[in-house]
Amino acid sequence: MVAWASGPRDETLAERIVMATRDRTGRSAPITYITDGWEAYETAVKRAYWEREVYAANPNWMILTPTDTVRLTQAVKHRKGRRLTRVEVRATIGEPAELPYAVHLERLNGTLRDRLGCLTRKTHAFAKDVATWDALFSLALFAHNWLRPHVALRRALAEPLDGRRYERRTPAMALGLSDHLWTWEEFLRLPVRRQP
Repeated sequence: MVAWASGPRDETLAERIVMATRDRTGRSAPITYITDGWEAYETAVKRAYWEREVYAANPNWMILTPTDTVRLTQAVKHRKGRRLTRVEVRATIGEPAELPYAVHLERLNGTLRDRLGCLTRKTHAFAKDVATWDALFSLALFAHNWLRPHVALRRALAEPLDGRRYERRTPAMALGLSDHLWTWEEFLRLPVRRQP
């Protein structure tokens, strides 16, 4: 998960998510959004991703064209009562995604529900303040992506090392953002650079 935002489900929420993702991945990096059928995502993606091209007839003018490396696929669940009847997949922007279902996101939701008491049902562990919720969620995502090795990401070693046949890897290691498993101590001692 590259970016997330909390708050009321309105257009500004979709815009904050898309803008944060764009800023963290680079404006022209190839990226695929997989969402539900909410129209605000399409509007936010179209506003956020565009390129400037010089107009051939007049070099002083610029033309804004949509970024061609961005895709938006929406998986819309249709229900009859509480029963799921079908899932409609829409390639809203660009080509459809290869796996248009947010299975990894659903799995992450289950993991977060397991780790954060405020996400479980019938709980006394509330996060009533937005700052508390953001801090809890950020720490849980950090632990998921940097501290905990995932079995699906392990890599076979050429020779066993300390009795292990596989290299344990986190999502951050799989993406090349880290070369080792982080610890809480390493995270807490990490110097923070303040942005101007």
